[in-house]
Parts: sequence; C-alpha cells; structure tokens
Amino acid sequence: MRHIVITGASSGIGRGVAERFLAEGWAVTLIARRREALEALASGHAHALALPADVTVEAQVEAAFAAATARFGRIDVLFNNAGMFGPMGPIDEIAFDDWRRVVDLNLSGMFLCARAAFRQMRRQSPQGGRIINNGSVSAYTPRPGSVAYTATKHAVTGLTKTLALDGRAFDIAAGQIDIGNARTELLESVAARTPGDPPPMMEVADVAAAVLYMASLPLSANVLGMTVMATKMPFVGRG
Repeated sequence: MRHIVITGASSGIGRGVAERFLAEGWAVTLIARRREALEALASGHAHALALPADVTVEAQVEAAFAAATARFGRIDVLFNNAGMFGPMGPIDEIAFDDWRRVVDLNLSGMFLCARAAFRQMRRQSPQGGRIINNGSVSAYTPRPGSVAYTATKHAVTGLTKTLALDGRAFDIAAGQIDIGNARTELLESVAARTPGDPPPMMEVADVAAAVLYMASLPLSANVLGMTVMATKMPFVGRG
C-alpha cells in the first residue's frame, strides 16, 4: 500500500485530495492544526493517520513526519498543500506581521515539510518518492491586492524546480500543481472581498483527480508543472 502525506488536510483542497486518496486505497497521513476536523476525516479508515501539527513550527513538522514514517514504514508522496491568502490590499496597506504570517505558512512551512519528506525519501529502501507542491495560477498572474500570496507562490515555483533538480540523484521527483478557482471556503472568502460578479469556479474533486494522476506516475516520469483551472476564469489572454 502506497503512503501519501497531505498537509492542510482539514479543509478545502487538502481535504478533497485526502478523501480521493482514501477512496483509492492509499494510506494517508493527514496534517493540519485542527484536531477535530482531522479525526473526523480519518474516522472509519484503517489506513488514515491524523496528526495535528503547525507546519510553520520545525519541531512539530519533524515529529509529524517521524510519526507518519513509524506508522507506515515509508513516505511515497508528499502533497505539500497548507497555505493561506492573507489580507488583501495594495502593499502600503499590508502590515509586516501579516506579510510574515503568509510567508511563514506558504513558503517556510512548505520548505520544512519538503525537507522532512526529502530526508525520509532519500534514506528509505527502496529509495525515492514524489513531492507535489500546491502552487497557484498566482505563480504566473496575480490577483489585485495579493502581494504576499503572489510573492510566496512565485517562490514555491523556485522551490519545486530546485527539489526536482536536487532529487534526481535519489529518485525523488518533484512537481507543482497550479490551481485556478477551485470552489473552496478560501476562494469564496476572497471572492467576497473582490468587487464584481463571483468568478467562475471548478470543483475540488477535479483538483483531486489531477493530484492523483501526478502521484500515480512511476518515478521515471514526472509532471513538473500542471495548471488546472476553471475553464471560463479570466486567466488566459484578455479574459
């Protein structure tokens, strides 16, 4: 049985991906801060492990990945998903503490989880695994008033490419899924703060199917970058 670790698993995209992988018979480690939501998701699944942890805290990340490995023996895939949008507005209206909170979660948290997964994948036998980072179409084209979120998602692309390069020697593949307008509480809250009509959205289940495809490839093949988006969202060309 293959084993995936999913961060930010208590809601939104993380939860949807976890539900799909559990349905497909994977062993799934669920990491997020909300214990009750994780335990509810894991309930009834013999091969689900709920591990409440804050991915911005190094010691908690290390403990969670150690517990996941102790339970399932190895880590085949990390879906590095935990993230936040943060306050919206032009840069001179963004407090430094708010900037730092977004960077700590979206970038430093991803670094800590990728590092823990990479370390385990490098030393396990057979060696190797796959890291899938959740980017965003904001890694290419920002929303108005999204300086912190957009900057971190650009940085995640650099993290992904470096992991893909450095992982070659150890059979560790790394890729990024850039999601546009999946119907989550996060997007709906952003849409509510954005003038105009609600944006076109797609279902989280479609994202989960894409992540499953990436995760199911043999380590001899890799999706370095995949964009999955609501068909009618104003992203390409003149919108």
